[in-house]
Amino acid sequence: MEIDKIKAELKNPDFQYRLKAIAALKDYESEVAVPLLTSLLHDSEFLVRSFVARGLGSQQSAESFAGLIQIMKFDDTPNVRAEAANSLSLFGRVAVSHLVLTFYQDDHWLVRRSILAAIADMNCPEELFDICVQGLKDEDFTVQESSVDALGLLADSTLHVAALSQILSLVNAESWRMRVRVAYALKRFEQPEAKTALNQLRQDKDHRVIGAALEELLPQ
Repeated sequence: MEIDKIKAELKNPDFQYRLKAIAALKDYESEVAVPLLTSLLHDSEFLVRSFVARGLGSQQSAESFAGLIQIMKFDDTPNVRAEAANSLSLFGRVAVSHLVLTFYQDDHWLVRRSILAAIADMNCPEELFDICVQGLKDEDFTVQESSVDALGLLADSTLHVAALSQILSLVNAESWRMRVRVAYALKRFEQPEAKTALNQLRQDKDHRVIGAALEELLPQ
């Protein structure tokens, strides 16, 4: 799409046209694309703002980085903030401190799960452990589950002892769903205490926990 047409469509009252114009900006350099994307940071349609966040992630510049931080901190729609967090993670290590800070400041489950997933892919064990411990305190159960899953990813890191300690504290969790997540996480660790805890879960009162703990031992 020609740039003049993109500029015109970005002002179209029908947001579907604005979405198509945003998608077309992927073919342009950041000097052209980013100012147009950031002009829509406060668009009335959350889908448009979500597309803007995605677009800024693929147009890596100081301006797009700043725009994503603004979206992640101030947008009033969790889906858009989560999209911004995902895009910000594409900038690598420079984004980590901003993602961690947002994890502490934004308690929406979707944003927190997006940040957990992003940092889990960024080889930042200290920061991942930090937000996992915070996530275990979350009122939302899916954030707690995601935190346990992410702690399991630290089994081969320098923080494996601390991560295992956090997981072991949940072996007797009241929720069977949590004990299932704990079982899967424990399988990543080779320490004797992990094996002992896994054996305990193989005798759990809930058959779903037993199944998770025994899974790799059962014939396929």
